[in-house]
Amino acid sequence: MSAPRRVFSRGDLIASVQGYEYEGYARAIDSHIKNLRKKLAAHLPEKIIIKMVPGI
Repeated sequence: MSAPRRVFSRGDLIASVQGYEYEGYARAIDSHIKNLRKKLAAHLPEKIIIKMVPGI
């Protein structure tokens, strides 16, 4: 939320949370993002808050 419109890679998110990049955790990030999208959609159904950018 502090960097709107900035694109974060899975590696960026993992390093931000854990302090280092751990490959086995990459798909867990996808699950967390999916859950965040569901929760945000329940409160803001007309807006897309988190977007995926293919190739990044």
